[in-house]
Amino acid sequence: MTVTSKGEESGAVLEVEDLSVEFPTDDGIVRAVRGVGYRLEPRESLGIVGESGSGKSVTALAVMGLLPGSARVRGSVRFEGTELLGLSDARLSDLRGSGIAMIFQDPMTSLNPVYTVGYQITETLVRHQPGLKARAARARAAELLGIVGIPSPERRVDSYPHEMSGGMRQRVVIAIAMANDPDVIIADEPTTALDVTVQAQILDALQTARAETGAALVLITHDLGVVAGHTDRVAVMYAGRIVETGSVEDIFYTPRMPYTLGLLGSLPRLDREEERLTPITGSPPSLLNLPPGCPFAPRCPMRREPCDASEPAPRRTGSDTHLSACHFADELVDTGAGEVFDAVGADAAALARFADTVNAPEEDSV
Repeated sequence: MTVTSKGEESGAVLEVEDLSVEFPTDDGIVRAVRGVGYRLEPRESLGIVGESGSGKSVTALAVMGLLPGSARVRGSVRFEGTELLGLSDARLSDLRGSGIAMIFQDPMTSLNPVYTVGYQITETLVRHQPGLKARAARARAAELLGIVGIPSPERRVDSYPHEMSGGMRQRVVIAIAMANDPDVIIADEPTTALDVTVQAQILDALQTARAETGAALVLITHDLGVVAGHTDRVAVMYAGRIVETGSVEDIFYTPRMPYTLGLLGSLPRLDREEERLTPITGSPPSLLNLPPGCPFAPRCPMRREPCDASEPAPRRTGSDTHLSACHFADELVDTGAGEVFDAVGADAAALARFADTVNAPEEDSV
């Protein structure tokens, strides 16, 4: 699902079109990513959300060229007009870090435990700036640690990853990502396993990195609350494809896909007294044997005969940039949250929260 056709002129810094990723297994072919497409303008931020297993991280790894050799990747990934799929590993290594940088989900596994964090920052600096002297690289590493909010950065450059908290390690990874002023930063679940206070600090550090580098951002998360205040657009993924995309306002105020509405309803609200959330019933489908029709149909309260017959193609609904892959997208808007989810037996308070989440005024947004 992409807003711009392939032949259209574009100033996008990153364009992904019809990206598909398959993994051969003993049981068959796992179709992890199915026709994903998006474009990212300079300095723009895009949030990609969805449940675990929806294909978010695999999409990012495909863009970075970091999938295992057994993966079958098709489609197009263009960075500043250069096609990345099919490039040699040496050429991709030149682009990683300087053109596109990635912040991985678990800093304890992405950082090398036997080297100091300062060494690991200077390593990426020297890799892309061969003429940089050791003293200047160390000074820059300390400066980067200070920018992302690590106290006493001159001393912390000599610390090992295990000597730091999870939040500090994630800040180190952000410092590495911004070291060479990339044009695109891909952040894969950067706040996972962190408490709420530290999550906010990491998101602030990420915004600081964007301000320092001028980079566009792809923020991957399962939490719609995270993308609400930190991205310009949102793409919702389910079963390996994008099922809805639009501006933050489109997604939060006028969602046109039942799955998106379900994600919104599962968000906790600090301004509501009710404790119960409204979960999405059922489980995501197996990407090994996808059922015919819409993959969300078995969990959808709007399920009807067309849903089982064919998988809906994405189409514009509402604004020109708001796309939804639902046979009954327009009907969903007219019906409203309460009637749609009445079919799953949700209680009145939870249904009211669904409606409040979608239709709340701006000051009450998530």
